[in-house]
Amino acid sequence: MISVEPLFVLVLVGLLGLFFFGFLLVRRTLMGLREGYEDGQR
Repeated sequence: MISVEPLFVLVLVGLLGLFFFGFLLVRRTLMGLREGYEDGQR
């Protein structure tokens, strides 16, 4: 078992969480834009 700095793990988890949240936000925004664009086309 490798001894890992708790702070490093905390920062890593925080970054992963931020990245995941950002990805979901961007995906939702893109889907909303696409839906709005398709509605505008009609």
